[in-house]
Amino acid sequence: CVTLDVQAACRDTSVTQELLNEGFHRDLLVKVELGEDAGGCAVAARMRLPPGIYVDPYELATLQQHNLTKAVLAPDVIDVEAPEYLARDLLLLLFLEPDMRCSHCFRAAVPVHARYHRPAEGTGEALVVLESPEVLLCCCHGHLSAECWEPAEVDTPCSSDTTGPCQWHSTKHRPAYEGSMLRVPVGLREHSSLVCALTLLTTGLCSGLILAAACKYGHFS
Repeated sequence: CVTLDVQAACRDTSVTQELLNEGFHRDLLVKVELGEDAGGCAVAARMRLPPGIYVDPYELATLQQHNLTKAVLAPDVIDVEAPEYLARDLLLLLFLEPDMRCSHCFRAAVPVHARYHRPAEGTGEALVVLESPEVLLCCCHGHLSAECWEPAEVDTPCSSDTTGPCQWHSTKHRPAYEGSMLRVPVGLREHSSLVCALTLLTTGLCSGLILAAACKYGHFS
């Protein structure tokens, strides 16, 4: 591992995040730029996901088996069917990989999914805002300046492939220009009576058709 020029890294570290694709299923791309080459150091982004968005732990496990992403999710048991108003925040530690186009840049992506929200009045969408991630660094035998870096309370190893203890450090950085925003389509409360009536009518019609077919073609002993 190398000793990092932490004064430069602290002064110049920046992070950006983007929500790629459209709809309820997106890819969250996180990019970090340090002030110096951090070869030999592990770099991660720790972010809190609000209840309106989640990472599927089963999908994450599959991606990690194929070495497509590395992350730690807490809690690791998640109700992927729960709506936004019954869900809770999630803590995601995303391990970043070096960007081959830049010696002091790191990036990683992870699939995220929007949850269903309550119907709203006067608007057909809900807004989910992602806060800027916290940048974490772990350098073996590195001596980090206390002025720029401080120990972080992160109970996880330096990579998703190891189990040994690791001391992560966090640094102040220039946050993303603005938090990433996800606009989720929602129903309108003023349409609730119409939706309930149509649902009841459709359910009754389908039940009648099933019953009629069962009486006509069914074999009853």
